[in-house]
Amino acid sequence: MQERISKLLSRLEQVEDLLGRSDVLSNQKEYKALTQEHAYLSEIKEVFRNYESLLKQKEENQDLLKSEKDPEFVSIIREDLVSIDEQVLASQNRLENLLVPPDPRDSRNIIVELRAGTGGDEAAIFVGDCVRMYKLYADKNGWKTESMTSTPSEMGGFKEYIMTMSGHNVYRLMQYEAGTHRVQRVPKTEAQGRVHTSAITVAVLMEPDEDEEILIDERDLKIDTYRASGAGGQHVNTTDSAVRITHLPTGTVVYCQEERSQHKNKDKAMRLLSAKIAEEKRRKAEMEIASLRSSQVGSGDRSERIRTYNFPQNRVTDHRIDLTLYKLDHVMNGAMDEITESLVKHYHQQELSGSQQIS
Repeated sequence: MQERISKLLSRLEQVEDLLGRSDVLSNQKEYKALTQEHAYLSEIKEVFRNYESLLKQKEENQDLLKSEKDPEFVSIIREDLVSIDEQVLASQNRLENLLVPPDPRDSRNIIVELRAGTGGDEAAIFVGDCVRMYKLYADKNGWKTESMTSTPSEMGGFKEYIMTMSGHNVYRLMQYEAGTHRVQRVPKTEAQGRVHTSAITVAVLMEPDEDEEILIDERDLKIDTYRASGAGGQHVNTTDSAVRITHLPTGTVVYCQEERSQHKNKDKAMRLLSAKIAEEKRRKAEMEIASLRSSQVGSGDRSERIRTYNFPQNRVTDHRIDLTLYKLDHVMNGAMDEITESLVKHYHQQELSGSQQIS
């Protein structure tokens, strides 16, 4: 790890020199790529300096422990060493995750779709819980979220909730949330106090960027308007502002009813349609080279159970990486880094193993 970091820190100096050159400043594309690389390398430098500082503190405390005779002070030093060890481990994990090379798609805007599965009302309530979890996680990372459309449930939560997320490393950290999420807890509607198992599905779609043009012919669209409805089917406004768009060649259907303006709802629905068509295009391209991409197995199939949230035991388990944490309460409040970063590291290692086998 030390050798890799030394090379990256040397590269940081080169990037800083390049950013000061006039020919680079005049080339917008190159300048943007270099500023992104600079931000990434600067973060590695900052975390590595903190890691070295913690190791130095640990060494000093260990030396102090050898010479100290006062039992009370010895106890304080030992407590401090336990705290430093925890920080060293966290800093090392952070470094290992940063050493997963950046991908050009890391900060691409995404659309996250959550849908209630088995479990009826309880599944819909859990959709609402997960929407809150993802929004809190987004806040911690400085990301922006925007609701696109939702179908509220009478008992609370949502039968379906679709939102956009944008910000630094949003796709990098959120891409592996796609799949089936299982929840085990006592529903509010359960009088006997029995634990029920419900499930929701999550899909993560990348929005097309300027280099991935998605051409949609208006003649291929069937556009319907209707009145937006809330929980229980009641109409929440008196105009036909909600929009449903059917892409006839693929049969893809999207809708939006969040805005009071029909025009704004149509714009949001078109964004969702573009993302779905782009995702299907990417999926087909990946299928063509599937024999060379064995590492992709299990990396987001919606039918696969990826995680279990057990509320009675305050436990969350990600089945893909055998990671179990007994702090579900923290995770549901947006503390997801330990899960998302472990997944990024795991799938990077899988890709490296797959590449080595192919070569």
